[in-house]
Amino acid sequence: MNDTTATRPAPHKPTIVLVHGAFADSSSWNGVIPHLREAGYPVIAAANPLRGLAGDAAYVASVVKGVEGPVVLAGHSYGGAVISEAAAGEAKVKALVYVAAFIPDKGESALELSNKYPGSTLGPNLDALPFPLTDESASPLTDTGTGTDLYIKTEAFHDQFAADVPHTVTDLMAATQRPIAAAALEEPATADAWRAIPSWSLVATADRNIPPAAQRFMSERAQARTEEIDASHAVSVSRPEAVARLILRAAESTTA
Repeated sequence: MNDTTATRPAPHKPTIVLVHGAFADSSSWNGVIPHLREAGYPVIAAANPLRGLAGDAAYVASVVKGVEGPVVLAGHSYGGAVISEAAAGEAKVKALVYVAAFIPDKGESALELSNKYPGSTLGPNLDALPFPLTDESASPLTDTGTGTDLYIKTEAFHDQFAADVPHTVTDLMAATQRPIAAAALEEPATADAWRAIPSWSLVATADRNIPPAAQRFMSERAQARTEEIDASHAVSVSRPEAVARLILRAAESTTA
């Protein structure tokens, strides 16, 4: 009897695309990436613009389209809303991973979901600063009004965002945080890729940005394979091994 499995080509490992959320940048995945690469997966940490949900999702979708072969999308915090929209209708996305993240349904915003259950202390710890809106299609660029950028106050950053991370690290995170446009948190989702794509979710039970109850609600609704961990919102920084393990489970499922 012939052993046909010996000549069957090995499954193509997906590329893992990581999408950060608000008040962070791609370096928030630095502790996770080595674990994924050690397992043999190519990794891209996309720079989320944090300007508006539709535009941010379109940008991440363009990153996905530039990848050869299958993709696993992982999003932290607001990045969860972005991957839910970016993956809609994209056949190469084989799994979605939500890390202390928003998993909105159509018509829901991140702000609405964070207020659905008590527990978030983010609002009082934010600073709001105006920034100019521009029409990037115009040449030269044309001012079209003013938007509002949101930052976590420097003195509140550790306790609010990353209470289980050393101050020596959170001091740097606070200084390099990427602001998010308030409009991005208020913008309703127009797609819910988690309805069609297998999903995984990591709930951070000590999260002070997105209440754990909200994370559980969204995870259950999405029928995501869910794990819980005693960690702050910055779980990818404080517990990178656990985050990597969940992403690897999702990635391994695509080649089973």
